[in-house]
Amino acid sequence: MQQPGSIAMTDDDLVAAFPHQLASDVRAVLAVMPEARSAPVSPFSVYVGDEAVAIPYRIYQDELPDDVVRALTGVQQAILHCLYSRHSDGLVRQRHLEQIASSDDPWAVPFVVQLAGEYVLEILKSIQHGLSDLPSEGSAQRLAYGDFIARNPGFFARTERRVVSYWSCYYRWKFPVFGTYPGCHLLGLLRAAAIDRTGRA
Repeated sequence: MQQPGSIAMTDDDLVAAFPHQLASDVRAVLAVMPEARSAPVSPFSVYVGDEAVAIPYRIYQDELPDDVVRALTGVQQAILHCLYSRHSDGLVRQRHLEQIASSDDPWAVPFVVQLAGEYVLEILKSIQHGLSDLPSEGSAQRLAYGDFIARNPGFFARTERRVVSYWSCYYRWKFPVFGTYPGCHLLGLLRAAAIDRTGRA
């Protein structure tokens, strides 16, 4: 069901969730995705490099059979996993996140960072596992995430507030000190990558 006050997106709008040079690959992925039970909703806008993209908050398509996914190119499979990381079912989001969390493709980064600000603890752990190179200075991951956060400080600030809010609402009983919460550690790594990129806090 569409959220009250949310903005419905069309399949054409989903092409705008990725940089322009990927448009033909995105359309190839959309061509094999099942019809949605509801329209994708509530896009959030960020910059990937110098290009603005509008990523859906949620999509409602059923998952594809494995043989259909395998028939796609590597780039198209990554695009598909990015889109399904926005699925309405948290288990589906996690499965597809795990396929892109280790990517250093700049266009995959916002899909991962958005999930860092959601409430599923297992997803936070999957992100940390995938971003194993993030603490390494000069790594492709650290450069990609640092650049994204430097270009989208407002988006990252909202992500930080969400992490704190979900910890307070759902996980304070398990992690009484915020510094012990996996989301806090992840935010610290992302912030450090941005500091490396910009040279300032």
